[in-house]
Amino acid sequence: MMTSETIKQLIAEGLQTSYLEVKGDDGTHFEAVIVSPEFEGLTMVKQHQLVYAALGRRIDTGEIHALGLKTYTPAEWQAMSA
Repeated sequence: MMTSETIKQLIAEGLQTSYLEVKGDDGTHFEAVIVSPEFEGLTMVKQHQLVYAALGRRIDTGEIHALGLKTYTPAEWQAMSA
């Protein structure tokens, strides 16, 4: 069974993050907020593709049924926090 901590660890191993939060406790549905300098200059689709790449085949195989993503660059995150 997949856990939010496992997903958090996988994302952290695959992406440089300055903030990372993953929620979800039913084993298949999760939400993540990810702030990464790697998102600079990328469209939202490309940002999400980076996250999916960090998770490998876990979404394709159904280990993660649903993952809601909110992705931000550090500048976007700082502007939201101000």
